[in-house]
Amino acid sequence: MKLHDEVAKIAYEIYEESGRLEGRELDNWLEAERIVMARHTEQEKPEGKSSSAIKKKKSSTKKASKSGTKAKKK
Repeated sequence: MKLHDEVAKIAYEIYEESGRLEGRELDNWLEAERIVMARHTEQEKPEGKSSSAIKKKKSSTKKASKSGTKAKKK
């Protein structure tokens, strides 16, 4: 399903669940976009690695590059 179609479907579901309140189209659309993007972001994460493991790897890489920079300055 295309992203636009998925957002439209969820926005309509939000509209119905909220009692079909008029004038909330933009709010419903933006909320639907957040939901869809969160779903797709979650699906794109590498398998077998939690977000904390990824963060630890990034911070250790930064530390290594900083220590390499300090060594060059000496």
